[in-house]
Amino acid sequence: MAAITLNHYNLRGDRATLDRLKDFYLKYVGLEVGPRPLSSFGYWLYAGGRDVLHLSEPRPGEVRQTEMKTGFDHVAFTCTDLPAMLAKLQQDGITYRHAVVEAKAGFATQQQVFFSDPEGNGIELNFVDAAA
Repeated sequence: MAAITLNHYNLRGDRATLDRLKDFYLKYVGLEVGPRPLSSFGYWLYAGGRDVLHLSEPRPGEVRQTEMKTGFDHVAFTCTDLPAMLAKLQQDGITYRHAVVEAKAGFATQQQVFFSDPEGNGIELNFVDAAA
């Protein structure tokens, strides 16, 4: 049995943190708030009609480790309109790194933009056609 696609990833925090993360991902990644079948507080953020990011509070009694070494580096999204994204990040003073991966072996040229959300989680935005 093999995985066939990434379903979603989940970030946890208190309500103020979740609100801050929601606003950040809406503004800088272009996700949208969508339906969430749970009664607890939180958000499901959507891209292309699919829930890709869940924002949720810790369960009652759950202790979250905050100073834990992990191998997590970033999550990546396929995006459009690189010029508008770069302008938005620059206008708002968001520190980012812009890289170009040249076409090779059947892969199209990709422009990548790397930055972090307010909690330090890495984000990569991929633009296959930078003019799109």
